[in-house]
Amino acid sequence: MLEPEDLCFAVRNHEDQYSLWPASREVPAGWETVGGPAPRSVCLDLIAQKWIDLRPASLRAFMDTGA
Repeated sequence: MLEPEDLCFAVRNHEDQYSLWPASREVPAGWETVGGPAPRSVCLDLIAQKWIDLRPASLRAFMDTGA
């Protein structure tokens, strides 16, 4: 059986960067929950599906403008 400390959230910041965060702790300012609470492996799978382009959103936008 999973204990609360074994669960985590998949979180995302304003730059579309993802991370894991322990479910037993408050998600810090600037990050939003996009999955969980769930086992670490489930959150990692979710992040792998969603975080395809590892460049920060601001860099993608800059590169897309051709500047």
